[in-house]
Amino acid sequence: NVFDKPETPFSFGVACYPEKHEEAPNMESDIAFLKQKIAMGAEYAVTQMFFDNQKYFDFVARVRQEGITVPIIPRIKPIVLLSQLTVLPKIFRSELPSDLVRELTRCRTDDEAKQVGVEWSIAQCRELLKAGVPS
Repeated sequence: NVFDKPETPFSFGVACYPEKHEEAPNMESDIAFLKQKIAMGAEYAVTQMFFDNQKYFDFVARVRQEGITVPIIPRIKPIVLLSQLTVLPKIFRSELPSDLVRELTRCRTDDEAKQVGVEWSIAQCRELLKAGVPS
């Protein structure tokens, strides 16, 4: 029977939201849904993008207190366009740190914004890796 022993292992991950899903009434309900997804078999979770690593660290600490033990993989997205300064917070409900906003508002072109965004993302990744997050 093909279903007895698959040739390749299969697993699935789910989304999670360090800054709360936009449709969730509060963080408690958001975490309850994450727990439900994991109870249904999710083996890892990937975060929505975030730009402040402390939000990730706080989120992981909170879900660990709730008994969630699966890896929480951070999703990092470099800002590459000036318009993302206003679009990303509006669409994805991600708060941009004031230092990042300050640097981006100094940019006059998308190329300058991309350079700032890439440098910010590299710094984020270095800090996350140093902290031992799953990647």
